[in-house]
Amino acid sequence: MDTTTNNDLNQERAVLVSVIRDRQEQSQCEEYLDELQFLAETAGITTVKRFMQKLTAPNSRTYVGPGKLEEIAAWCENNKIDVVIFDDELSPAQTNNIEKAVGRRITDRTRLILDIFVQRAQTAYAKTQVKLAQYEYMLPRLTGMWTHLERQRGGTGTRGGAGEREIETDRRVIRNNIAKLKEDLKKIDRQMAVQRGNRGSLVRVSLVGYTNVGKSTIMNLISKSDVFAENKLFATLDTTVRKVVFDNLPFLLSDTVGFIRKLPTQLVESFKSTLDEVREADLLLHVVDISHPNFEEQISVVRETLRDIGAGDKPVFMVFNKVDAFSYTPKEEDDLTPMTRENLSLEDIKKSWMAKGDTPCIFISARERINIDKFRSDLYGMIREIHAGRYPFNNFLY
Repeated sequence: MDTTTNNDLNQERAVLVSVIRDRQEQSQCEEYLDELQFLAETAGITTVKRFMQKLTAPNSRTYVGPGKLEEIAAWCENNKIDVVIFDDELSPAQTNNIEKAVGRRITDRTRLILDIFVQRAQTAYAKTQVKLAQYEYMLPRLTGMWTHLERQRGGTGTRGGAGEREIETDRRVIRNNIAKLKEDLKKIDRQMAVQRGNRGSLVRVSLVGYTNVGKSTIMNLISKSDVFAENKLFATLDTTVRKVVFDNLPFLLSDTVGFIRKLPTQLVESFKSTLDEVREADLLLHVVDISHPNFEEQISVVRETLRDIGAGDKPVFMVFNKVDAFSYTPKEEDDLTPMTRENLSLEDIKKSWMAKGDTPCIFISARERINIDKFRSDLYGMIREIHAGRYPFNNFLY
């Protein structure tokens, strides 16, 4: 029986392509492709097959080797594939060479993330930021878009074909659009800076973390608000700020876009102003999906991104979320191979992180309300300490 739905029929069909580099395990490459597939699903694209090739480094002309590219092209032709998605950002030359060989629409991880941001942007500010990132991505990739006009060149001695003229025109238009969008963002930034200044000296707490770790769910839990939360990547783009009161202690809580490995530099730059809430926070709640097999790598990605935006030195409270979804595979008694992350129980991980002592942490489930009272109590104590340092003569209130 055919179980294909109308919705499936309307979705584009894709294959995913990745290179396994030197000193990289295949399992890690597969995990990266799992994330790429999740990105594709978020963008409304159905993944049909994956291709991986072990290389010292991606081929500078075609990303994968010529033989592998022929294999991909033949498979796409025989299986009615619409788009081929690569797990790294392709250069303009790579994109052109691959399109000629495969005869399908080609996109890469960067473009896929940009497309998702376009779908998810709601406010004028987020839309302006995404447009800026799109134009900056497009600018070096215009060559080849007008090659069909080259046939209109004149005879010997003619300088500058129609395609070249169109490319220069497009470049000029895009540069003008980039300049205008940057000016628009500066104006909005000034307005937002005034809004932040008008909030007074309340303690500011900001939720940060990898995308899809449950930040918006925790935001709703703490602030009793109704921030959009969904099991998809980048469900939140716009910064949300709520005033929260624990007992008689008020503070501001903000939630913003989640981070991801290989986050496009264009997006990091255009969203830097949105992340002012993070830079100006007194305390960061770093939310981690403890059920994810590579949660420690995700922690490293978030820390690196925080350093990139100038927030790497902020006080941090590690919040390990989704303990209800945690699973592991205990080792057999006669198994003498080294312990891996998959063999560690939740108690083992708790002990290892809590023993570090340099960063406070807690293990919760926001969805199942596990350990939430302790979380609120610990958070209250940290905010109270910051508030007491700022207003030492108000301590009698607490």
